[in-house]
Order: sequence, then structure tokens, then C-alpha cells
Amino acid sequence: MSDNTNTRRPNDLPRWRGFNLLGMFSRRRCDGFAESDFDLIAEWGFDFVRLPLCYRLWLKDPEDPKSDLEESALVELDRAVDLGRSRDLHVSVNFHHAPGYCINKRVGEPGNLWTDDDALELFCRHWELMAERYQGRDPRGISFNLINEPPEPDDPRMSRDDHERVMRTAIERIHGIDPDRLIIIDGLAAGRLACPELADTGAAQSCRGYHPLGVSHYKARWVDGGRWPEPTWPGAVGYYGKTWDRSTLEDFYRPWGELIDSGVGAHCGEGGCYNRTPHDVFLRWFRDVLEILTSHGIGWALWNLRGPFGVLDSGRDDADYEPFRGHQLDRKLLELLREF
Repeated sequence: MSDNTNTRRPNDLPRWRGFNLLGMFSRRRCDGFAESDFDLIAEWGFDFVRLPLCYRLWLKDPEDPKSDLEESALVELDRAVDLGRSRDLHVSVNFHHAPGYCINKRVGEPGNLWTDDDALELFCRHWELMAERYQGRDPRGISFNLINEPPEPDDPRMSRDDHERVMRTAIERIHGIDPDRLIIIDGLAAGRLACPELADTGAAQSCRGYHPLGVSHYKARWVDGGRWPEPTWPGAVGYYGKTWDRSTLEDFYRPWGELIDSGVGAHCGEGGCYNRTPHDVFLRWFRDVLEILTSHGIGWALWNLRGPFGVLDSGRDDADYEPFRGHQLDRKLLELLREF
């Protein structure tokens, strides 16, 4: 493994390592946060949790995006933040479903965050609520990850200029209330592309550990994952028939190293592999991903802890599971993660 950390500028962010927890992920999936998840993450030696949220959960009328806010609905988020911080886990609060945008097109969110002033105002209103709620608390221990996985910069919904305008506006509104709050921006094209044009904002940026999708999302129905052949590694196929190996992965992450060299902190807010990919292929590919991220000083968060991408209860046909506290543990994956 090549390691550039001795010759390059250090990452401005700690190399946090952890998991996404989905207790407030969507209206359909809102079962709250399990204290035992935070216990396990800390016990295993990790130090980071990302909390993807659906803003509809704290609307008085969840069917109306312009409804008044019901702050009592955020008690469960407060609890998750407390559970994380009491265990010395960095807690990253993320809007997965926001006014005017969700990467999951099946959600059917009205409006367009990137071009509609009304949607942008609602977006800022919700982030101002978060800024007021956590004002002054743990400036480097709680971060705001503004919006999950913006579109491609040439998507009909959004240009790169549109994205920059929305991010700058939200950052200014948050820092007007909580000037020291750490803010993290997901890269464009679902976290694939760094945003050097936002380097002067002081915000960090977040990439993804999913490429090529022909490995990570093989047979995943929400991305038409059946289009790809059964993956191998090296040699998996991604979009446009491109074949990937260690070298193409290194090229993929090089702009993120350059972003760090420019003084912008970087983290990988999501990564992992759906349970239909052969287990040995997944582990070989993900070792390369983790080695390359580590060479840039970039930490990561697995999607997720429990479920089809996780270390617990992932439902793989070919993994050797170990019974563990009422769950099925993928010990090989856990030990791989703990190496990094």
C-alpha cells in the first residue's frame, strides 16, 4: 500500500471511522436509535456516527413541506447526539431528505432546492433550527452535513453554480447563529466530485466509498443494479462499461487528496457493499478502498451498522456469520474495518 501522508498536507479533519445509523432515516423507517448500537461502536474502537435524517419527521403536518416545525419531535435526535458524545463519538447530523431534494427519487419531494427560492428558504429554516438547538455545543464534536449526495453538476435539476449558491447561503445562515459549527458538504454527483470552488467557506467535504457501483450496488434494485455482471475484483464493471481496478480507484480518489492539499478537510461519509456481491469480492475491493482513503488521511463511515450493507444482520448467502448478542456478526468485515 502506498502512503502519501508523510509528503502531503495533513487532512484538516480527524480520520474518523464509524457507521451510519438510520433511526430517523425516513418516515417509513423511523424506529429511533438503539443505545446498544452506540455502545458497540465505541466498544469496537470506532469514533464516528453519521445520522441521516428526514426533515418531514419534525413537521407538524408531514404532508406539507411548509408546515410549522414540531421541535418536540427532535427529542430523539437530541438523545442520539447525547448517546454519541457521551461515548466520545463524533456525531454528524445529515439531511438525507431535505426540502426540495432527496437523492431517492421515489420520495417525490416537491420543488427544487437548487433553483427554487422557497425551497432554499425552507432548507435554511431547518438548518437554523439545528444551529439554534446545538448552538455553542461541542463545535468540533457535532457537525452539520448539509445535504446527502447532490446530483451531477450537469443534471437538469442543478448546475454547479446552483449548488455553490445553495451551499454558501446555508453556511452563512448557520454560522450567523453558531459561528464555530463544523459544516461538511457532500461532493457533487452523489459524493463523487470534490468542490474546490467552496474551499474558501471553511466547510469540509465528504466523498463516497461505493465506486464502482458494479461492486457496491450489484443487484440493488434502487439503482437498477442488475445491469452489471456478477462482480470480480479487480476487473469489476461500473457505469459506461468502465473496468475498475486498484489503479482506477487511486485515480478516482486523487482529486480528494488534492482538495486536502488545498487546506480543505475531507471525510468519506458513506461506503460499503450491498449483500448480493460475493463476500470475498467485497472484502478484496473494500480493502483497496480503505487503503487508498487511509493513504490520504481520510476517515470513513460504513453504510450501515445493521442491515444489508452492515457488519450485523447483513443477510449474505456466502458469509460465515457469528452469533453475537442477538445478531449475526460478519466477523471478517469487522476485522477488516478495525485494521483501518
